[in-house]
Amino acid sequence: MRTPTRRAVLGTGIAVAGGGLLAACSGTGMDHSGHGDKPPAGPAGYVSPDGKEVAAAEAERRPGSVRKVKLTATPTRLDLGGRTVRSWAYGDALPGKEVRVTAGDTLALTLANHLPQPTSLHWHGLALRNDMDGVPGLTQQPVKAGASFEYRFAAAHPGTYWFHPHSGVQQDRGLYAPLIVEDPKEPLSYDKEWVVVLDDWVDGVDGSTPDAVLAELSKGMGGMDHDGMDMGGSGGMDHGGHDMSQMSMTTRTTARMTTQKSPSPKPSGPSRMMMGATSDLLGGDAGDVAYPYYLVNGRTADDPQTFRAEPGDRVRIRFINAGGDTAFRVALGGHRMTVTHTDGFPVEHAETDALLLGMGERYDVLVTAKDGAFPLTALAEGKKQSARALLRTGGGAAPKPSARPEELDGKLLRAGQLKAADSVRLKPGKPDRTVKLKLTGSMAGYGWALNGRKYDPAQRYPVRAGERVRLSFINGTQMWHPMHLHGHTFALGDGGPRKDTAIVLPGQTLDVDFDADNPGLWMIHCHNVYHAESGMMTVLGYRE
Repeated sequence: MRTPTRRAVLGTGIAVAGGGLLAACSGTGMDHSGHGDKPPAGPAGYVSPDGKEVAAAEAERRPGSVRKVKLTATPTRLDLGGRTVRSWAYGDALPGKEVRVTAGDTLALTLANHLPQPTSLHWHGLALRNDMDGVPGLTQQPVKAGASFEYRFAAAHPGTYWFHPHSGVQQDRGLYAPLIVEDPKEPLSYDKEWVVVLDDWVDGVDGSTPDAVLAELSKGMGGMDHDGMDMGGSGGMDHGGHDMSQMSMTTRTTARMTTQKSPSPKPSGPSRMMMGATSDLLGGDAGDVAYPYYLVNGRTADDPQTFRAEPGDRVRIRFINAGGDTAFRVALGGHRMTVTHTDGFPVEHAETDALLLGMGERYDVLVTAKDGAFPLTALAEGKKQSARALLRTGGGAAPKPSARPEELDGKLLRAGQLKAADSVRLKPGKPDRTVKLKLTGSMAGYGWALNGRKYDPAQRYPVRAGERVRLSFINGTQMWHPMHLHGHTFALGDGGPRKDTAIVLPGQTLDVDFDADNPGLWMIHCHNVYHAESGMMTVLGYRE
């Protein structure tokens, strides 16, 4: 049995970096004062994000000891390993310093916004109270520049999670960090632990910004094929008459709710539109954005982070894909991995050489460290570049940046091949309700949507508490999409794993089931940040 005194987090990149985050413990309690304005009003007949049903669900989680954290979102300079860029981050660290709590704790995190734009925090993968989910215009008001907001909720479920903004394309800057919820009855036995965050990077390189990338992509590849898109009747204009045609969906919503003016994205830097990236694993087109760098824990392949262990150590690796537009195929040279969890939930253990992570997905694995120096390689799937870190348990020369572990081409487990552990397997049952979501859009006009409708926070797909709900993702596009459900985990078919993010390949249909047990208004969206901010988002709403 692993005990806290035996745990060692390897490497210094995540363990000690991040001057913008301070943590301390205090007593118990659920003081909700200081949470700012009420969530935006929506259509009548639906549970409000701060309604009594939400409070009752939170009380059932039995919030415990309070873990207080302070977090500052701020413009800063980041060293990617030989390349320094200006970006936005939590403190001065990339990734932001991890937040680590024990299941049952109450997390009370105060976000101070020192950015020039409104922002927010979304807690990816957590089943938490709805008014803390961090979606401006839906579950909360945006956190304005110069303001602060306290996120306070019970962290009920152990697992590997992360947090990031849900405001425009801010996630594709340096605004992300791991959230690890430890199991007080941890069943796994291991000696050391790594948290490995994968990312694709463009911000601050040769003048590029994510907003400029979105503006370029939004022009499309020519033609007017909007795949039956309902473009609405506003002609790209908000109610105040401002031109919003190049703004993202959530940025438009924020602009309507605040008098603060966010800077308009200006074309800057070289073209970042990717052409010809293909992957059989992803069903064809691999992605939209040609990133100049791919990172493991904020470092490029030329200056990687080194993790140290002893030969024979049993190591738990928690993989998180925080990328904006890139799937990563990961392998540890000279080692096989035993998959233990995906998206925070345990699975029946399965051995593999490599894993494929779409944006937003997480996998936990166990490895037994061999003697030597080994590359942990994250191949940007279909994009012909890699990120890497190093495992070192002894002497010898480090593998070259170009080293490609043979395990990358070995056995690769997909999520659909895994089985949920008995303790978290969804009980058999027929769905009470099926919500069909056709993924629509194309690169021609770069108009992504669900059921042909771009995101509108007033749109609702209704469910009722206590129902077994089936989401049927029908991919009618020529691209793959990692689809993410807020506030719940769903189950893949035939006893498959519990997940909150799953890859839907082009031309395929993926049916997933979940129990409607967390009332509120919850986003469903593609976790390609540029697809989402172009419109591929919608809302699941609990009826009163």
